[in-house]
Amino acid sequence: MKLYGAIASPYVARVAMYAKIKGIELPLSEAPGGNIKSAEYLKLNPIGKMPTLEVDGRGIGESTIICDYLEDAYPQKPGLPKDNFGRAQSRLVGRIVDLYIAPQIGPLFRQMNPANRDAAAIEAAGKEIAKGMGYAEAAMGPGPFCIAGTPTFGDCALATTTSLLNTVYGAGNFGLPDPVGSPRLATWWKAMMDNEDCAAVLSAHATAFGGFLKSMTARR
Repeated sequence: MKLYGAIASPYVARVAMYAKIKGIELPLSEAPGGNIKSAEYLKLNPIGKMPTLEVDGRGIGESTIICDYLEDAYPQKPGLPKDNFGRAQSRLVGRIVDLYIAPQIGPLFRQMNPANRDAAAIEAAGKEIAKGMGYAEAAMGPGPFCIAGTPTFGDCALATTTSLLNTVYGAGNFGLPDPVGSPRLATWWKAMMDNEDCAAVLSAHATAFGGFLKSMTARR
């Protein structure tokens, strides 16, 4: 079993964190053929995006589906709450990330250059991100993690995207409010950073993504 992708991607980091909280050894590997558009990679994942999980020569794409596979294949240490409602809550947090938060990051990327940025576009994206973070907060349980006392799938999805947001906000100097500025989200973020497994993945992701942003700035 191999996971293909770069830790700079929040979707790859999501799977890496999920594997870690479940106690699964799942090191990242370079895409076969050298990149995600190679013929070898596209045989495993015709969508041509990362991550891809290779299992016995067959590929599984999409981070949420990969996490579902890991949950089914390795049930010994659950990555979801035991009760059905809690499981739904955790999955809902991840769904909110994908539908309401992540799509707003692209518009901010396009405004990284202070020389030609659109203040209205930045404000609009910031408002939608704040709204999405509010949705995620509303879906949470008592905590301190998304649902209860241990990290689950929703934590992996929200934390890696939050880490990316923190890096983008800092690099862009957009003046947008802290995405985890509310008391509940601040408590959640502290719990994530205090968790050894989660913090290790978040640190690797932030370092890799920060390097990516610097390379983009240098090319610009």
